[in-house]
Amino acid sequence: MEAISKTPQYPDSKFTGLDWIRSAIFAVGLVAITIPYGVLLGAVGWLLPLAIRFKLVRQWRKLFIALERYVLGIKVRVVGREHIPDHACVVISNHQSAWETVGLQELFKPCVFVLKEELLRIPFFGWGLASIRMIAIDRSAGKEALKHVAQQGEDRLKQSISVVVFPEGTRAAPGEVLPYQIGGAFLASKCKATVVPIAHNAGLIWPRNSFVKKPGVVTVVIGEPIDASSMKPQVLNATVEEWIRREANKLV
Repeated sequence: MEAISKTPQYPDSKFTGLDWIRSAIFAVGLVAITIPYGVLLGAVGWLLPLAIRFKLVRQWRKLFIALERYVLGIKVRVVGREHIPDHACVVISNHQSAWETVGLQELFKPCVFVLKEELLRIPFFGWGLASIRMIAIDRSAGKEALKHVAQQGEDRLKQSISVVVFPEGTRAAPGEVLPYQIGGAFLASKCKATVVPIAHNAGLIWPRNSFVKKPGVVTVVIGEPIDASSMKPQVLNATVEEWIRREANKLV
């Protein structure tokens, strides 16, 4: 595996006053678009067919992308779009910021994420997540969490819904090395699913835990699909980890 520095890499320049203003306007706009959709999905979402709930979330996402593009000045470049399969798959991606939790939904439609259960308790935003049946786990549950991911993930794949997994388990700064958990590989191997690896550099523009974002281009690299039907989870996990780390290192 190609060696990667353990020292987190951050944007070369500091945030400017304009970055702060853009980010403040974005934050206000995000709250404005999230509250009505959150109320709608939280109040009556469970009464609507799942396909309609996904359409409502897609409408919210379009507004989010417009704010991202025209307020924050963030553009997206996708390399390898032709590798997106025409069927549900397991997407395994590095995790650097909040950007990919929305951005990857635009590439894999429909999809759900494996996420920590406390996110579902966030007012309005969490209600929307819960309404489209995201796979929420207790990260302290160990093997029980892994079993839950496998059961729920298999259910979503059977419904032609892709499952997105962040194997690092938490956001890591560009260049930071965290261990890859086996949940996504275990799910794909168990279900004999297609795995699509993703590498991106969103953390350079949208740093983790940062209110301020920078204008720029988020580059997303989509790898060739991997047939997990004959691969052991450990081998699959190592293969995906090596590819993601190599490609993410290039983007840093």
